[in-house]
Amino acid sequence: MSLPTRSRRWFTVCALTASAALVAIPPTAASGRGGAVPFGVRALGRLAEQRQHSVGVVSPHLRADDDDGNEADEIAEGADQYAEARTSPGVVAPGAYGAAWNDLQRLPRTGGGWRHVTSLPYDSDDPRYRDIDSNSSGGSGHVTGRMAALAADDDGYVYAGSAGGGVWRSRTGGGHWQPISDRLPAQSTGALAVDGAGRLWLGTGEATTNSDAYLGSGVYVLAHPHHGTFSPRRRVGGDELESTTIHELRFGGGKVWAATSEGVWSHSTKRLNGPWKLEFAPNPDYLPGGSKADDPNAPYKNLANDIAIDPKDPSEVVLAVGWRGGDDYNGFYRKTGGTWTRITSGLGDLPADADDVGNVTFARSADGSRYYAIDQSPHQLNTDPDSGLEGIFVSKSGSPAGPWTKIADYKGLAADNSALTTAGYMPGVQAWYNQFLAVDPSDPQHVYAGLEEVYETKDGGTTWSTVGPYWNFPFSCWSIDPAEQTGDCHQTTHSDQHGVAIGRYHGRSWVYVGNDGGVYKRPVGGSQDASGHATDWTSLNDGSIDTLQYYSVGIGRDLDHGGLSVTGGLQDNGQSVLRGGDKVMGSDFGGDGGDTLTDPADGCDIAQEYVYLAVQVTQNCAVNDGSWTTDPSKATSYGVAPPDNATSEARFIAPLAADLKDGDTWIAGGRHIWAQTHGYAIRSGAEWTSVHDFGTGRVATAVAASGGKVYAAWCGPCNNQGFARGIAVGNADGTGWHDISLPADGTVPNRYLSGFAIDPKNADHVFLAVNGFSRHWTEGPGAGVGHVFESTDGGTTWKDISANLPDVPTDSVLVTADGGLAVATDLGVVHRAPGHTRWERVGSLPAVAVLQLKTSPDGGTLYAATHGRGIRAIRLRDLD
Repeated sequence: MSLPTRSRRWFTVCALTASAALVAIPPTAASGRGGAVPFGVRALGRLAEQRQHSVGVVSPHLRADDDDGNEADEIAEGADQYAEARTSPGVVAPGAYGAAWNDLQRLPRTGGGWRHVTSLPYDSDDPRYRDIDSNSSGGSGHVTGRMAALAADDDGYVYAGSAGGGVWRSRTGGGHWQPISDRLPAQSTGALAVDGAGRLWLGTGEATTNSDAYLGSGVYVLAHPHHGTFSPRRRVGGDELESTTIHELRFGGGKVWAATSEGVWSHSTKRLNGPWKLEFAPNPDYLPGGSKADDPNAPYKNLANDIAIDPKDPSEVVLAVGWRGGDDYNGFYRKTGGTWTRITSGLGDLPADADDVGNVTFARSADGSRYYAIDQSPHQLNTDPDSGLEGIFVSKSGSPAGPWTKIADYKGLAADNSALTTAGYMPGVQAWYNQFLAVDPSDPQHVYAGLEEVYETKDGGTTWSTVGPYWNFPFSCWSIDPAEQTGDCHQTTHSDQHGVAIGRYHGRSWVYVGNDGGVYKRPVGGSQDASGHATDWTSLNDGSIDTLQYYSVGIGRDLDHGGLSVTGGLQDNGQSVLRGGDKVMGSDFGGDGGDTLTDPADGCDIAQEYVYLAVQVTQNCAVNDGSWTTDPSKATSYGVAPPDNATSEARFIAPLAADLKDGDTWIAGGRHIWAQTHGYAIRSGAEWTSVHDFGTGRVATAVAASGGKVYAAWCGPCNNQGFARGIAVGNADGTGWHDISLPADGTVPNRYLSGFAIDPKNADHVFLAVNGFSRHWTEGPGAGVGHVFESTDGGTTWKDISANLPDVPTDSVLVTADGGLAVATDLGVVHRAPGHTRWERVGSLPAVAVLQLKTSPDGGTLYAATHGRGIRAIRLRDLD
């Protein structure tokens, strides 16, 4: 289940979008013992309380080193890491990922094939894991990774576009999914739409401006979506929309319109060749090739959110354009005398002022009688601790030019039996990230709206019901009873809504919603209980669709059931645990799951990092029946965060490692390098010792240890405004620490240092992974070349061993038991056999990021944590 920690901002030019939490994680949010309430509710209240004292969305103009007490510093030093790692020290030119993908395709391949480890349903309400730090029993049921867009038709076909795992098709009204975009060079979805001819249109590049959204490679069309798969040859137009995000695709007047991160574009729907036409960009000098394209604020200057086309007059088009954090160009535009002009009056309740127009979503009724809109306000996001939602509006004339009438605000939605009634966290608090809107084709007054929750009105907005609450914890029907999914409450959806579609199957209409937990459906006009909560949601995350977004993976022996226990930390879906003989994966920790440590000898000894080094530990897989709610001594997981968590001096996903020679010695990195020697028996954050201080403004990006020797990489500032990085080496006992003097000749590039791998036979023999793109693509000082480096003298000198490795962001490196090297990149895994210097591509994965690699306890199997297609495994002996 989701914890509300993802208020984020966009901070890159072409590698991907990034952001940070608007709300800091209090150090006690995952560690207390008192109070008979579940972790989710306790954390929600504390997050909300902190947000009230730290309001202020970060504008793109704030510097990374601002330290003014609000979330400016947190955003710069938090989840912006995802983009910073790939763009710093400068700006990355468009086309970098496409070139990297083509080069990877040309690499020779190893033997063997990847085994899909997480091809089982993932039950977020698994009754085995109702410990204090779990969100089990919240009501989401089976989940998968974030769904950014949905489409459906009247023949039972449903299409789900994921954040990082491609597009999937169901022929049975949902479920029994098949991937249909694996051949494309981008697996990030921005928009899906079925046109009047039954063709399926895909806009790649997720436009949620959050911490782990990749840019795309353009727009593709599938002429026969019931049977075919997307092909690179069916890209619409040229490369005009490569390296953009696409928020919406709309149709009218024989054109398809695309709202992108680089303005609004159009293309004929009849002739698919020929270039896209740039219809409107408010600041064209900031587009690629423009005079200000290299400006650090360029990514914010031409953001388009949606297009509304008058069905009665397709020449009447209204554009919603603007950066959700606020900019002078934000507003609604229409064409007057051949020129796009901001609408300054006549909109009615819908704001015209730039301060009140942010992320916007439109929807129109099938009969053309009504238009609806959701608007997020930058001003409100900056000043209101409760919500950033300006409101939901209707144009009863059916014209997108209005006049518009407000039909909902956050206070009214909260009063409609929402789960978000706590001051500091109310409906629309993440309206910049969570939005969808759809009108029932058979009833222009029947509307579904998605924010953090799902809302429904059947009377055009006079009354609303929270049909999909954030979770069930606050309600009287809830119970942690392991015999029930969510007490006496009905199943709800996962939180954080992004996509919606209405279709028919077996003669019945269904509404489908996509969110941070996957896809759910219920009948159109389905049933509600007395509180207005839906009684008939069905999770469609049946295990045949795996778009889980892993940051990490851990493997240990399952002493209770035999075989192995496989765990991993996930975006917004906590930690999954898959034990020997399981038919369903469970979730033993909630929230965003970061790095993971698992004892190879006992897979139920687990440390799970939440964000900003908020570490929890368990020695029984966090198995619990919920009895801790009445007897706190029965809790079996413990909050053990190092002190940098309390001061937010750590990366959003911070590095955590166990010593290769001594599994009881752990190293964690924030501003300080922390060490503890109690292993999984640690019970308090006070047991960590600071062994090195990088200094103010610096934070660890990678750590590794062997036999007490520690390597630690840092950055600070970490974005392209004065980016700096370095390496320190010392001992876990605090002795011998010194900074490595990296040569000025660029032997080790001035880019983000993302991982170390130490030779188990010699602690002075170490490998370094370097993220980002080379100077060929990165316009920044010292970007250099190369992605994998080797030192045989404890880091004093380094040699570039990248050889034929393509120029692709590199996330981690691993020394295998036979002395080979495996490297995780943003586009798959590569391997260098022992004694060789050349790299080969491992198996066949789609263009999905792999963030971490681990081996099985016997060293014979390689496990890959992919950020969009679950966990995969391959036998190392098969690579030869």
